[in-house]
Amino acid sequence: MRELVYYVAVSIDGYIAGPGGEFDFYPAGDEAQTAAYMGAMNKRYPETVPTAMRPACGLTDAPNQHFDTVLMGLGAYRPALDAGITSPYAHLRQYVVSTTLGPSPDPDMTVIDADPLALVRDLKRKEGQDIWLCGGGRLAGTLLPEIDQLIVKSYPVVAGSGIPAFHGAFDPTVFRVTDRESFDGGVMVTWFTRRR
Repeated sequence: MRELVYYVAVSIDGYIAGPGGEFDFYPAGDEAQTAAYMGAMNKRYPETVPTAMRPACGLTDAPNQHFDTVLMGLGAYRPALDAGITSPYAHLRQYVVSTTLGPSPDPDMTVIDADPLALVRDLKRKEGQDIWLCGGGRLAGTLLPEIDQLIVKSYPVVAGSGIPAFHGAFDPTVFRVTDRESFDGGVMVTWFTRRR
């Protein structure tokens, strides 16, 4: 059965973005260190690179390794919309969960204004690769009962405030570490699997 995987970048204090949705404050080291880290992650998860950026990353024809579907909240979708990009991951089936967006601005983007848990449960029953939960924190909090894996890219920075990785009710949920890799620029990536 397909799994829901939350693949996300976080600060030391657990924020995925700043108070205004900023995500450009994550340090990954000097230019060479950043290139090595980004190259390794892009090679492992090429489908998480936005379609418009894939040629510059040498991923134009890279097949999807893990995911064929992306699910995001409006906050995660907004930067693409603000840049005039209505289908940021055209190489994936795309869903945005929002009660305020209205009709989809693109035929390749499905807007869900109902229960995202029902959507995820339905998607899990269908054939295909795993489902990438791209963000944000409120959506992750709502979908916590269905998150099977976490891939957490931890950056060596304290944000101080912003959008938490999970926003929701107090609900301790145990995961186990399955792998961990650190990079010279200070980024650490940890893979977690839900403990059932």
